[in-house]
Amino acid sequence: MPIPFILASRSPARLATLRSAGIEPTVHISDVDEDAVLAAAADTFPIERGHALTPADAVLELARAKAEAVAQLRDETEAIVLGCDSMLELAGEIHGKPASADVARDRWRLMRGRTGVLHTGHWLMRIRPSDDGTAISGVGGTGSTVVHFADLDDEEIDAYVATGEPLHVAGAFTVDGLGGPFVEKIDGDHHNVVGVSLPLVRELLSEVGLRIPDVWAPQAAL
Repeated sequence: MPIPFILASRSPARLATLRSAGIEPTVHISDVDEDAVLAAAADTFPIERGHALTPADAVLELARAKAEAVAQLRDETEAIVLGCDSMLELAGEIHGKPASADVARDRWRLMRGRTGVLHTGHWLMRIRPSDDGTAISGVGGTGSTVVHFADLDDEEIDAYVATGEPLHVAGAFTVDGLGGPFVEKIDGDHHNVVGVSLPLVRELLSEVGLRIPDVWAPQAAL
């Protein structure tokens, strides 16, 4: 039997990506105050790490907070918990999900014809109960993919924002949905832009002593 795999994210795109790779996660959404996590990290990073919080650091801290929050709710059975978070870095600033249609519209007017970097933080935890108590291993990494945006006109932006899709995704765009035609090229891992880097998940599993086949759903292993 595969080890139960828990996705600490509400993203349908992440769920679909993992399923396409033979993993059938259970979704447990964490109740993390993202602003508080980032504020705390911004305060501690210069002291503990010797540098300011970067966009790649920020998404990793959020992914870690989500995974740890869900892991704390687990009973004493073996499981893998994966937390993820994505943000777009553009001109030195980071952008998550737009708060409104107006924000999404302004964002696209800034993005069009330009290049950004989509950062996705991944934090993977392995929970292993034993007679000596429950052992929890946590490892993480950030995938970063360069995204080249098409030079949309205002009518295209208005039409895309009107679909509602940009309001629900980091950076206000997708590559696997209606936003696909507006992304001219990517440099790096396509799946990372969708929301979860499968090669990085493989690496993180290896760091906690597992392989991808260990978490395949039974039908995928046939």
